[in-house]
Parts: sequence; structure tokens; C-alpha cells
Amino acid sequence: MSCGKLLDGNTVRLIRNMLLEAWKAEKQGFGRKSKNILGFTEHCSLVLRKHSSVMGIEDRKQRHKDDLKDTILKAAKELFLEKGFEHTSMRNLAEKIEYSPATIYLHFKDKNEVFYALHQEGFRMLVSSFKTLNNVANPFERLKAMGYAYVNFATENPDFYQLMFVMSEPMSVLEMDIAKCWDEGEDAFRFLLNTVIECQQHGYFKGLEPNGLSFAVWSTVHGLASLRTSGHLDHVRQVKTQMADIDAVTNHTMDTYIAMLERIK
Repeated sequence: MSCGKLLDGNTVRLIRNMLLEAWKAEKQGFGRKSKNILGFTEHCSLVLRKHSSVMGIEDRKQRHKDDLKDTILKAAKELFLEKGFEHTSMRNLAEKIEYSPATIYLHFKDKNEVFYALHQEGFRMLVSSFKTLNNVANPFERLKAMGYAYVNFATENPDFYQLMFVMSEPMSVLEMDIAKCWDEGEDAFRFLLNTVIECQQHGYFKGLEPNGLSFAVWSTVHGLASLRTSGHLDHVRQVKTQMADIDAVTNHTMDTYIAMLERIK
């Protein structure tokens, strides 16, 4: 048996079972056969030790690779929040973590792929904020609360929001690689869709197609969030309304949106 190759799990289990049988035979004392068994036992022990050593090296390599990737993304997030997308490059990212640019390219194909990973993180944050509403038993009340949660997320994380919903660069990664999954974005929409379907199961929104209604709800709240984060909403407020601040116009708009939902429920 070669000791230079990494053994699969089944082979390791087989050797361990054979070692156990050899130990039992040696304990019972089988004469000359015992010497052969002991020789085989020593060989198996050597194989297992080498296997464990190889596995340890592979594990350490993988941990180092994962740690470095996390370091790159942490630095990219800091640069993005500090300088913005346009002023974050693979070169200044490499300088920040004190590695060569070539090292970063071992983990990410280009800048867009780095920001796609941050884009995924943003969606995980959004889904996490939605999941805190799972304890709201009434699906219609949950749907209303999701609207506020969405706008609050955009208000508290404007840079992430732009990256997730306005900028096209992260999505170009998906266009270039059709096989790449977008589980995080799909999870966010699925949470909305499932809530709408649950509303319909409770008698709300009769006769409306759930996917279309979900897109309508998303589009409405997204419009408000985008106007707020871009500064347009506050400008219009100052010029066209008597409302005291941006929060007042945001809450008034959300109240009107919810009143519309109440009408069609």
C-alpha cells in the first residue's frame, strides 16, 4: 500500500478495523502468525500517521487560504466604505494588507469579483434583518414591518445599498458566469414572496398573482429607499413640502404606501 497518497475515508476506516483485529489476535497470542500480524500492524500505523500528517498540512493550507481571503474582503470593505468603489483598486487593496497584487488575483479574478463577494455580504445582512421579523405571526403585519426594515437597512448602510441595488459591476460577475449562484439575493426575494403567499393564504390580496405583487411591493419600497440614499428625496422635501426633516417625509411616504396595501388587502 502506498503511503504517498491521501487516503479516502473508507480506506482509513478499513485500516483501523484491521488494526483492531490485529490487536485482538496479538492479545490472544497466535504464535508465528502473530509476528506477521504485528508487522502488518506497524505498517498500518505508519500509513495512518503519514495520512494524518498529510491531512494536517492540507487543513493548515486551507485555513491559511480562507483566512487570507477573509483578510482581503475585510480590507476591501474598509476601503470601499472609506473611498468608494471608484477609488478602491486591487493595487491599493494589496497595499493595505501588505501583500502583492498577484496574491489577491489568486483568490479573486478582478475587482468586480471582490465587490461581488461584498455584495453577497450585504444581502446576508439584509436577510438577517428580515429574519428578525419571523416572530411576527400575522403575515400582513410582517409585510408592513419588512418595508420599514428595508428602508432602515438602506438608511443605515447606504454604501452597501448602492452596491447591492444600484451599481451594475457586481452583477456583471453573474452575467459572466451563468453557473454562479446568487443564493443571498434569491433568499431576500424569497422571504418577501413567501410572506406575500402567506398573506394570501390568510385571505389578503385575493386574485393577485404573488410574484407580480412581490415585485410591486419591492419596487415601491426600493424607490423610496433609493431616493432617500441618493439625496433626491431630501432635496424635494426642502423645495416642495413643509415637512421638518427627511425622516418625516420617509415615514409619511411609508404610511401612505401601507394605506394603499390596506385598500387592496
